[in-house]
Formats: sequence, C-alpha cells, structure tokens
Amino acid sequence: MTLPNIDDIRAAANRIASHAVRTPLLESSQINDILGGRLLIKAETLQTTGSFKFRGAFNAISQIPDKIRKNGIVAFSSGNHAQGVAAAALLHGVPAVIVMPEDAPGLKVANTIDYGAEVVLYNRYTEDREAIGARIAEQRGLSLVKPYDDPRVIAGQGTVGLEIIEQIDTLPDQVLAPCGGGGLIAGTAIAIKDAVPDAYIYAVEPEEFDDTARSLKLRSRQQVGPEANSICDSLMPATPGEITFAINQRLLSGGLIVSDDEVRKAMLEGFRRLKLVIEPGGAVGLAAVLSGVIDCRNKTTVIVCSGGNVDPSLFSEILRAS
Repeated sequence: MTLPNIDDIRAAANRIASHAVRTPLLESSQINDILGGRLLIKAETLQTTGSFKFRGAFNAISQIPDKIRKNGIVAFSSGNHAQGVAAAALLHGVPAVIVMPEDAPGLKVANTIDYGAEVVLYNRYTEDREAIGARIAEQRGLSLVKPYDDPRVIAGQGTVGLEIIEQIDTLPDQVLAPCGGGGLIAGTAIAIKDAVPDAYIYAVEPEEFDDTARSLKLRSRQQVGPEANSICDSLMPATPGEITFAINQRLLSGGLIVSDDEVRKAMLEGFRRLKLVIEPGGAVGLAAVLSGVIDCRNKTTVIVCSGGNVDPSLFSEILRAS
C-alpha cells in the first residue's frame, strides 16, 4: 500500500496553484468569546465548486498520462467529489461520467451537469456504486478517480493543511476536519503533523456515521448499518477507506461525534457570525466546538468548513427555524 507524504502534498500544491482558491482562515471575536479560546475557520466553502474536493480531483486527474486521460474520467460521489471531478475534467478538456445516488441533493446533481459531466444515478441502498463505476470504466476505457482512497486525492486534500500552516500566525493546539471516507482529515493530518508534531488532530462525524471514530477505538475498520441516516449527505460512507484509515490510525488523536441538531445550529451560527453558507457535512467541525464536544478554552483551535453546497430549501428551513 502506497501512502502519500508531505512531499506529495507540496507537489500537489504546485499542480493545483493556478486553479484552486487559496481559501481564507477566518476568525470571529464573538465565537472566540463564546468558546473562551481562539477559533480559526478554514473556509473551503469558498473553494472552486464549493468544497475542498476540487483539490484532490484536480491533483489526481493532472497525474493521469495524456494518452490515457483523453479517454475520459469516471467517479462515484454523493455530490462534492462529483463536482470537483467534473470541473477538473472540464479544465483538462476531457469528458467525465459521475455515478451519483438518486437521493443526492438536487443542487449537487445540477452543478455536476453544469460542469459538463454525464450523471448516472443509482440507488444507494440496493446498488453498489463502486461496482457501477468499475463497470463503466471497463466498458468505456475511462480512468477511475476514487473520492478518498487514492494517494493522489489524499495529497490534494492535504493542501488544506499546508495552507493552514502557512496562514496561521501561531501554532495550533488542535485541528478538526469533517470525515466521511477520511481523505480530507488524512491529508490535513499529514501536513499539520509535519509542521506541528504535538498538535491534536480530530475527525468529526455525524452520530449515525461514526465509522472512523469506532474504527480508531477498535483499531480496525468498522462499518455502519444500512439503516443509518443523516442530513450530512457528504459524510455517509459506510466504512473508512483502506488507505485513509492507515494514515488516520497513525496520526489522529480520535474521533468526535455530533448530532444532526447540533449541525443545524452550527450552520445557523456560521451564517450569523461568519456570513458563510455551510452545508451540513461541512459544518460538523463547527458543531463540535459550539456544542462543547471538545474543549476549546485557552487553546488555538482550527476547524475546516469543508463545503457550502447545501440545497436552498434545507438552508431556508434551518434559517426559518431560528
């Protein structure tokens, strides 16, 4: 198994520099007062395609040899990787086919199509997206770009951590990032630990999709049941990736769990205090600090708000409920 390292992340940063947004590290004095510590927010909601996923997708696609890449790309995703791959493929001038669940947010499906991709829908409860993606890749001669269990993708996501270190004016005590398959937190952990070996790094998950937290405790990859559900549509893989878990088991301090209600409150506070539109999966880190799942008193805490692709109807509902 090949694991990415800090040199891979630095190389990824160079590859994506002309196309990815160097997103800001935001701070709110109001939130700092509430927490009794300093909170810095990496706003990947402002990234190209509205999430960090563009970083990994572009880095992976750019490394596929031209004569193979020209045939096209296939990927499977609930939405953010879909948009990232579609946009990166468009920038490389190659076609993309994206396998998406039928219940994916309409905004994510529409945006993926707008980036020029062909979308193939499947039933997440009765069909296997990996099998569908592999079949399409074989039938059409396309290159498969996985959403997280790919060293090139992980290295691309790790540029988030690299930028945090470059932007921050003090060493972070703890860093939190959303965790689905584990690519973002794995790449971020590599970059943060290279610069600040003593920093605590936490994966944050919705309570019914806590597979990484349980896997870290039990030291083996665990799986959630088919009945699990959450508003965090971007954080719903059933089990951690093989490559990502190998990294996360070595580098992470643990996993944090938040409820859907805590996520809703965080989305509202993110809009009120930071003027950010954050999707549910992107708001879990903010939910963890605001709900007191982790102690931020007298500490410098960094969280990644990983995406802003929330359906308008859901976001309106959350704002009205306030």
